[in-house]
Amino acid sequence: MKMMMVRKYITALIYSFLLGTSVWAQNPIIQTSYTADPAPLVYNDKVYLYTSHDEPESTWFTMNDWRLYTTEDMVNWTDHGSVLSYKDFQWGKINAWAPHAIERNGKFFLYVPVTDLNNRNGIGVAVSDSPYGPFIDPLGKPLISNSSADIDPAVFIDDDGQAYIYWGNPVCHYAKLNEDMISIDGEIGQFPNTVESFGKRKAEDPRRPTTYEEGPWMYKRNDLYYLLFAGGELPEHIGYSTGPSPLGPWTYQGVLMPAEGRSFTNHPGIIDFRGKTYLFYHNGALPGGGGFTRSVAVEEVEFNSDGTIKPMKMTAGITKSLGSINPYVKNEAETIAWSEGVKARSNAVVGNFVVATTQDSYIKVVGVDFRDQEPSKFYARVGTTHNGGVSMEVRVGSKEGQLLTEVSVPLTGGDDRWSIVSGDVANVSGVHDLYFVFKGKAPSNILYFDYWRFTAK
Repeated sequence: MKMMMVRKYITALIYSFLLGTSVWAQNPIIQTSYTADPAPLVYNDKVYLYTSHDEPESTWFTMNDWRLYTTEDMVNWTDHGSVLSYKDFQWGKINAWAPHAIERNGKFFLYVPVTDLNNRNGIGVAVSDSPYGPFIDPLGKPLISNSSADIDPAVFIDDDGQAYIYWGNPVCHYAKLNEDMISIDGEIGQFPNTVESFGKRKAEDPRRPTTYEEGPWMYKRNDLYYLLFAGGELPEHIGYSTGPSPLGPWTYQGVLMPAEGRSFTNHPGIIDFRGKTYLFYHNGALPGGGGFTRSVAVEEVEFNSDGTIKPMKMTAGITKSLGSINPYVKNEAETIAWSEGVKARSNAVVGNFVVATTQDSYIKVVGVDFRDQEPSKFYARVGTTHNGGVSMEVRVGSKEGQLLTEVSVPLTGGDDRWSIVSGDVANVSGVHDLYFVFKGKAPSNILYFDYWRFTAK
């Protein structure tokens, strides 16, 4: 495991040097924190996206907790902050790596790799009555402690109710789960690491003869099973294989997404939502991004008539919303389609909120619906530590679009002290993208922003 990590680190340095910086128009879907290893879950017509979390300016896999983001329209994502940490496992020492979440019988299970007090990798499970947590460790020990390869769990429940768990680097392990979802049924198995199953690796490596590297994900469509995975050599691509059952045998189908995007790792997650199929992955496209400061992105998936997936590349992502936002209810400031210069925070006073870090930083929200009523006033809960000259503009269509209103932000003294401000609103109707643009002469952390809403005429 140590040699594997050193190998990844060296590759990361080379890969980051060779590639320039790029930022997608809609991807990555989270811009307020570095996120990686997407684990999407569809429940009650909403997508719950659990991610790992790279600490800013990391030069290694410095990851301490797992985050949750939700959406009902695939464009606007709401930040729910940290829902679990490796510290929540009494046996955990470090590392909050790639998670997976699933629901069964009204319970929510979060499977996570954690390094234990003896520096051994293991896979733990945490359980909650709500997808938002709190999650607790029901076992007090790892669910799986099989080898140093115990990372990147993925869980799948077949139509007959049988649950499976998959994991591992540099081979793919699997096991059946009992109905309680917190115990193993039978023995741990390993898929044959053959070229027929996972494709031939270009470079000769007796320990890694195929393209399978890590990060498995199981998916089913029309009675065909898909095993997606992060493939090598490094930098990783996303590959996949298909089979007639959750346990194969597997037939390699090739590269789904090539290696690109300034991260030397990748991690697939695929779901069906509102009649469409979406592939989640990560890259290093945000400012300061790279192999240890990654960001989750998403693409719509298309299939060929034979069930194979059409190969794809990293693009601007999902730009058309599947819904709209009601401006006449409380909307969290951390519900965002795109932002620049904005960071996520949380505290005990208001929970999750955002910080505008620089002059002209902004938040974009897509599909705000004013069709039924015209607005009269705008309200927002805000705060700042700066005395004077701090304001927030609300504009239509772009940062320089029609000015709906501008509100001054008073000195509150900290992110534990807030003020509700309001302003009259210019005439507007229809469905629009709104831009919240933050103004201030301060060198950093211009203002705090918790929520917003409009009132109707």
